[in-house]
Parts: sequence; C-alpha cells; structure tokens
Amino acid sequence: MPTPGSIQRTYLLLLLGNTLAASLIWGINTIFLLDAGLNNAEAFAANAFFTVGMVIFEIPTGVVADTLGRRTSYLLGSATLLAATVFYLLMWRIHGPFWTWALSSMLLGLGFTFFSGATEAWLVDGLNATGYQGTLEQAFAKGQIATGAGMLTGTVAGGVIAQATSLGAPYVLRAVMLGLTFLVAFIWMRDVGFTPRRGTSVVEEMRAVFRASLDHGLRKPPVRWTMLAGIFSGGVPIYAFYAMQPYLLQLYGKSDSYSIAGLAASIVAAAQIGGAFAVPWAGRVFRRRTSALVFASCTSAVMLLAMGLAPSFWIVVTLLAIWAMIFSASMPIRQAFLNGLIPSAQRATVLSSDNMLSSSGAVVAQPVLGRVADVWGYPASYVVAAGIEILALPFMLLARAQRAPSDPIGPLNLHHDG
Repeated sequence: MPTPGSIQRTYLLLLLGNTLAASLIWGINTIFLLDAGLNNAEAFAANAFFTVGMVIFEIPTGVVADTLGRRTSYLLGSATLLAATVFYLLMWRIHGPFWTWALSSMLLGLGFTFFSGATEAWLVDGLNATGYQGTLEQAFAKGQIATGAGMLTGTVAGGVIAQATSLGAPYVLRAVMLGLTFLVAFIWMRDVGFTPRRGTSVVEEMRAVFRASLDHGLRKPPVRWTMLAGIFSGGVPIYAFYAMQPYLLQLYGKSDSYSIAGLAASIVAAAQIGGAFAVPWAGRVFRRRTSALVFASCTSAVMLLAMGLAPSFWIVVTLLAIWAMIFSASMPIRQAFLNGLIPSAQRATVLSSDNMLSSSGAVVAQPVLGRVADVWGYPASYVVAAGIEILALPFMLLARAQRAPSDPIGPLNLHHDG
C-alpha cells in the first residue's frame, strides 16, 4: 500500500539516478562541443537546439503524461535520452557537421520533456492521494537535495574521468546509468492518485486535456504571469551554468584543466543542496511565496551582474555559489505556488507548458549570449544575462498582485476543480 513516505522515496531515487546519469557530462559539455570542432556561437546554438526540442515537445509529452500516465512518460524519457546520448557520442567521434549536433540536441530535449511535467505531477498526485500533511516546499526541497547530491557526484566524477581518460568516457557511463534508471522506474514507479485515460480515441483525449490545460494555465492570471516570468528567468540559468565552464578555465589560466571546469558544476550542485535546506528559512522570512520569488529574481540579477563586473577567479566562484543557492531555494517555492493552482487532470500538461515557455526564452538567450561572449568576452555576457533576468521582475509583481490561494506559505492545499 503506497504511503507518503514510499512515494517520496521512489521520487527521490528516480531524481537521484536520473540526475547522476545526466550530470556526468554537465561539467564538461561545453568543452566537449568545442573539442568536437564547434566555436562558442555554434556550441551554444547546439544547446539552443536542445531547448528548441523542449519547446516543440513539452506540451505533447505533457499531454502524454496526462492521458497515458506519468509512468509511461518517464519510461519513454529514459529510453529516448539513452539513445540520444549514444548519438551525441558518435557525433563527437566523427566530428559531425553542425546539423547533426542540432538533431542530437533536439532528441535530448525530447527525452527531458518526457520527465519535466510527469515526474513532478506524479509526486504531487501521489502525496495528495496518500494523505501527505506537510508543505509542498518540503517535498520539493528534498528533491532538490537528491538532485544536488546526484549532480555533485556526477559532475565531479565526470570531470575527473574525462581528465583521466577522454572527454567521451563520461558519455558512455551516462548511457549505462540511464539504462539502470529505466529499470528502477519500470519496477517501482506506479501511478498513484491518477488514473490514465482509456478512452476510445487517444487523440480526442489529448485534445480535451490540452483545452482544459489552457483554462488552468495561461488563462488563469497568477499562473499566466508566473509562466511569462519564466521566459526571462528560465533562459538565463542554462547559459550562466554552461558558460561558467570555459569562463572559469579562462580565469584560472589553464585551458586543459577539466577538473576546474567540473568545479563550476559541483559548486552549483552543492549550492543546490544548501538552497534546499534554506527553503524552511524562507518560509519564516516571507509569508507569501511570490514575495520570496520577487526577492530571488532581484538578487539573482545582482549576482550575475557582479560576475561580469568582477572577473577574478575566486570572486566569480563565490558569486556563482551565492547565485546558485538563491536560484535553488526559489525553485521549490515556485513549484509549490504553481501546483497549488493546477488540478490533477491537467497538472503535467500545464507544468510542461511552463517548461516550454522557459525553454523558449533559452532558445533566444543562449545563442545571443554566446555571441556576446564571442565578440566581447564572457564578462560582458554575464552583464547582459543580468539584464535579461531582471525582465522577469514585472511579471512576478503582477502574479503577486493576484493574491492567489496558493500564495500564503502553508501545508498541502491543492486545487481540485476540473
């Protein structure tokens, strides 16, 4: 019989395994692309195609999760990521042309979209069905800790393995880990608190879910403003994270020190764990979730600006840790705010729509910031990134003005309409 504890344990195990597999290459991915013959603009354009894939597939895969089931969606994601990782490795070996990188990156995006709305929706529905008494922030913060632990282990291991063997070795290990994660989900993940639709027409079911998701997504003001803020705040972190690898190598003065590149990712991972532990503190400082999110948006912009204006290795490392901790602490709060406004039947689709808008911002921001880095250097790109980040602030203020029922920080209280 499922319990809140068993639901959370399975969720944490899935997050840990998936993040460990994925993060093996995060610390060296930009260097991997440059080693394959791409320049900065092409490398970040390849990353942009990853987000293009997420934009294209977020809503369709969210609808899959809301019709065929969250477990089915997760399994499809694991299988797709495994295949795309093998393809990525092949392109590196043969120094494939740019269009092949674009294609493989889009396939990676497809794989992650199967996870994005489904895993979070699976957790929330399961907790609600089993009588969970805590706050959603607490549940999501535990997920942040698991993600941070997996990322810390994976990025450090990936950097060390790459330096000891080759840049391709972490990608091989990632494929193996994704296969193991698929098996874990196949054995232990079951849809709880949600019944997959078994209608006569899957297409009609998908259309109905999509229409209802609009009613509970962009047509609902507090959800709409939060999602629109994500266009600006969602694109910046991806660039800031991946550009930090070559930026720190440049500041350090040794272009072949892959362990230093991995340091950027490990700092973000450790800060993610620290940010999760800071979530209860945020609940005592702020009475409303949107107040915490407005504070996070402002301070994130300040940290990014400082990273660009103070190009010193240790100063940038310190600012990176602070920025990552603020970002990590804000994510469970944002997740709790949105989930409290979305009914179960459309949860995965609306969450996928939110991810799609964030990815849309990243599609534009990554190549633009990559071009800025090519022309004026990495410090200038972080200054521009700060300017993009601050554009999210007006939308969060509009969301705050709605005084949504999920805004006060408190125990689980989900939307049950629809």
